[in-house]
Amino acid sequence: MANLKASKKDILVNKRNKLHNSHFITKMKTFIKKAKAAIEAKDDTRQAQVAQALQIIDKTAAKGVIHKKTADRQKSRLALALNASQR
Repeated sequence: MANLKASKKDILVNKRNKLHNSHFITKMKTFIKKAKAAIEAKDDTRQAQVAQALQIIDKTAAKGVIHKKTADRQKSRLALALNASQR
């Protein structure tokens, strides 16, 4: 346990931010899973699902919840999967 008052406050702030950020991470993961499922099932709405997932990934990165390069990597993998399914 921290001894300094500032350290104790930092612990509370980190806990609050973790709760706040977990909402966005969960939402992003859900949309990614839906997009991957649509790609695997060769669903007609897979293009829209991927576009929606990409938008959520961008918003999550813009809020600083995930790193920009992490967002780019996830978007790239979704785009590759989508392009491979359209062949």
